Formats: sequence, structure tokens, C-alpha cells
Amino acid sequence: MRIISGTARGRRLFTPSRGGGISPIRPTADRVRESLFNILGDRGAGDVTLDLFAGTGALGLEALSRGCQRAVFVDTSSDAIRLVKKNLDICGFSNRATILRRDLLKAPSFLRKIMPGGGFDLIFVDPPYRRGLSVKIIRYIGKFGLLSKDGLLVAEEASDIELPDDIDCLQKSDRRVYGDTAICFYRNNVDEKQHE
Repeated sequence: MRIISGTARGRRLFTPSRGGGISPIRPTADRVRESLFNILGDRGAGDVTLDLFAGTGALGLEALSRGCQRAVFVDTSSDAIRLVKKNLDICGFSNRATILRRDLLKAPSFLRKIMPGGGFDLIFVDPPYRRGLSVKIIRYIGKFGLLSKDGLLVAEEASDIELPDDIDCLQKSDRRVYGDTAICFYRNNVDEKQHE
């Protein structure tokens, strides 16, 4: 697994060890990341990114490589936290990142305390597939306004799971399928914002 482009392009990332069982960490495949960031284009440059269920940190690292100002990585697994730290170090991004070991399902309220003024510009939500976790976290993000006004939330889920078009004040703007992976893009619902 490598960084696809930007200042750390080609840098190999540490991934979960394959020996002795199946790791709960499921890195986003290189081809899915490449397609995703081709869609994002220049978005992310100068932004503050939030990488939830970070795993190896590949999504947030790709954003940093492409000019993201700062990234916050959150995962509950000590193995994931260790991988993110190692990957930040080898890419030279440690000084632009915050890593938090937190259980997003038990106490997501900490996200409001770490949110920059105006919210996060780019949020990645990549939980274990088929557990209904995406909707729960997206709903929380919408309810508490964690996404900036013109921000973008990117949720990864199994392709046989259809995420709702509207979750709280967030609205799905696009969905792409890559094999067994679906990527959904959410933005703030402009109509709801106008009625506030």
C-alpha cells in the first residue's frame, strides 16, 4: 500500500501484519483511494481533515500529501493508532497531525471539542462494513455541525449497503461503486440551512 500522489507520493505505508489471524483493520484499497482522490481533485489543500475509524491512516495521509493543512486521526484500536503513528513518521507529517484513541460509538461528543472553528472541511468515515456504524456517525456529524459549510463527508461502506440520501442535515450528493466497496459523498443540505 502506497501514497498515491502529492509530496509523499510512492511512500510505502505500514499495514496490519498478516500472520496469526485476521486483522480488524481493513485498509482502503489503493485503486479505491486513487479513484476517490481523483474525484476530490484539489479539495483538501489548506483544509482540516478528520479521518474516523482511521485504520492505517491512509485516507488522512493521502489528504496531507495533497496539501491538507492538518488532519485528525481517530480509532479505537491500539494497533491502528500504532500504524497511524508509524505512517505519519515515514511520510514526515507528524507535525501536522493529531492522533486520538477513542471509541466513537460510546462517546462521540469529544469530536465537538476538537473541531476547528467552522467545522472540518473534509471528513472520512470508514467503519467496519455492514454494522450500521456509518449512519450513526454521519448522523452525529450532521446533528452537531462538525462539517464546515462547504465541507465534504466521504463514507465508505460495502457496495450491497445503500446509505440514506439524507442523514440529519447532510445530503448524499454522489455514490460510486468499486467492486465490493461503495463510496458515498455527503454535503450540508443547503435547503435546510436556509430554513434555520
